[in-house]
Amino acid sequence: MPVPENVRAHIIVSGQVQGVFFRAKTQQTAEELGLTGWVKNLSDGRVEAVFEGEKPQVEQMLKWAKSGPRGASVRDLELTWEDFKGEFSSFDIKYS
Repeated sequence: MPVPENVRAHIIVSGQVQGVFFRAKTQQTAEELGLTGWVKNLSDGRVEAVFEGEKPQVEQMLKWAKSGPRGASVRDLELTWEDFKGEFSSFDIKYS
């Protein structure tokens, strides 16, 4: 049986993504998928998030984030694959 590959994805989502429960739904979806990391609003109206976990679950999370929760209108999703660090124990909403 192959060992699951852990990955890290860093995204910045733009569009109508604040005021539509994007962070709360991102946290809920990430937790359901067993992912760790964080999500936060940026001052320019975008949302930033980091997901760590097994590759299939991270890819499922990215697919979800391209449309977001009902009420969101995602215009763009910038994705950067980073080295997996395993530094998180949960998935949190950051308030900056």
